[in-house]
Amino acid sequence: MNRKQALKTIAASAAGIVALPEIGKSMTLLPAELNQKINHSVCQWCYNSIPLEDLVKAAKEIGLKSVELLGADQWAVVQKYGLTCAMAYATDVSLNRGFNDPSLHEKLLKDYSATIPKAAHAGLKSVICFSGNANGLSSEKGIENCARGLEPVMKVAEQHNILVQMELLNSKVDHKDYQCDHTEWGVKLAEKLGSPNFKLLYDIYHMQIMEGDVIATIRKYKNYIGHYHTGGVPGRNEIDETQELNYPAIMRAIAETGFTGFVGQEFIPKRADKLASLKQGVGICDVA
Repeated sequence: MNRKQALKTIAASAAGIVALPEIGKSMTLLPAELNQKINHSVCQWCYNSIPLEDLVKAAKEIGLKSVELLGADQWAVVQKYGLTCAMAYATDVSLNRGFNDPSLHEKLLKDYSATIPKAAHAGLKSVICFSGNANGLSSEKGIENCARGLEPVMKVAEQHNILVQMELLNSKVDHKDYQCDHTEWGVKLAEKLGSPNFKLLYDIYHMQIMEGDVIATIRKYKNYIGHYHTGGVPGRNEIDETQELNYPAIMRAIAETGFTGFVGQEFIPKRADKLASLKQGVGICDVA
């Protein structure tokens, strides 16, 4: 299952069965405690074979503070175990259709206006949004359309102190024609909106594919970024030595900017013991 498919099924419970002994086995290699310089989260869709409650239990044992990319009906599951949902869904509109499409503005405003107060009441801080595919729109027109659709949403977000964060995705491999596919495009939109409650979700995997220069970009645009996602390049799998990015160096750069948000693990585990891969990924990112 990919992100697009996961978005279509956010109201459904995670399927599949993973025995608790396997979870326990994954925990045997855990460090005594995390350094806490990074607020760790994990994206639920990457672990769809594990029931949500079991994933939350494992995440808590690892030391994560969040399980994210959940719909409103799933938030209570993570909160039951003292965790949060660091990035929440606010609509069922697929990520290839978004705020650059004026025909969706009415629905998106309705959905976000309904979800944002719920998120605030639940103590959450951020909801995700997407530009949608370009479908022939120029870069400038896409920004104009997104700004027009987001402006009334931002008024609701500002009222409830919720961040609305647009994800940067690659249009080269995974999301053909997605419009918000470069950091500078997202920054231009943020500047046009001028709202302190609009931020960018900088996906390290996606932006390595599109533009590289990850650490310099993070330092340059730190004030525009409110959340991070991980993933091994190429392939979007484990973030260890099997891929090309130096995640400890990237995490140190993020910490040095004074970032206090969340880093969400969003790689798709290839190994049989998925939770061992998650634990390893968190350990790689938990810089001193």
